[in-house]
Amino acid sequence: MSDISSRSDYGFFLPITTRWMDNDLYGHVNNVTYYSYFDTVANTYLIEQGGLDIHDGDTIGFVVNSQCNYHSAIAYPEKIEGALRVNRLGNSSVEYGIGIFKEGEDQACATGTFTHVFVKRDSQRPTPIPDQLRAALEKLSD
Repeated sequence: MSDISSRSDYGFFLPITTRWMDNDLYGHVNNVTYYSYFDTVANTYLIEQGGLDIHDGDTIGFVVNSQCNYHSAIAYPEKIEGALRVNRLGNSSVEYGIGIFKEGEDQACATGTFTHVFVKRDSQRPTPIPDQLRAALEKLSD
């Protein structure tokens, strides 16, 4: 099992509301739901801090890879937070490190990575990360 991250490993935190539908028959959040949490924390940061215009912007991000390691269960109605850092920042791509934490706990319940490749909306071909977005991502770089 990989090392479990602590809060100090991340630079951005987002409260996430668990929902009744997130739980599976075993009484905890289903594994696939974590990927939704990953998407939410990364895109919230890109929109709010990086100025990404998901509706009308020339540049959009495509997820090309993601993975998750599960360390301890969470369940509705627990309060959780998604945490974000940048593991690698390339010319047109970024790999995020993401952690899911129970509110007030220092050790992550789940950790993973999530990779975006930025492309031109019209051609869907890779493009350099726009300056404003790059500056926001650099703030979260190791």
